[in-house]
Amino acid sequence: MTADTSTEAEVITTDGIVLTDTAAIKVKTLLEAEGRDDLALRVAVQPGGCSGLRYQLFFDDRSLDGDVVRDFGGVGVVTDRMSSPYLSGATIDFVDTIEKQGFTIDNPNAGSSCACGDSFS
Repeated sequence: MTADTSTEAEVITTDGIVLTDTAAIKVKTLLEAEGRDDLALRVAVQPGGCSGLRYQLFFDDRSLDGDVVRDFGGVGVVTDRMSSPYLSGATIDFVDTIEKQGFTIDNPNAGSSCACGDSFS
């Protein structure tokens, strides 16, 4: 019984993306500005960028076969099944400083990333 519980905990931890409270608030604000409550934040990985793979964050109303869906205080975060392994355990945050503004992704699966932080390998 204990072994099954730890396995389930590992699956939950490694399968998902973490959206910080700050990022969730920003997403809610953007959705309110759009005037739509049927959208989720889709996080995907696509080929491209200077390091081989790049992140894509966008609002989406689609539901694709194999999507991994998580809720963070009313904010839906969706990842397609192909991107999910690349994003396991990644943390999405929102930064608003004098030096930088925007969403950031801290991804433990990225072996290296480019200076701009938009792509990784």
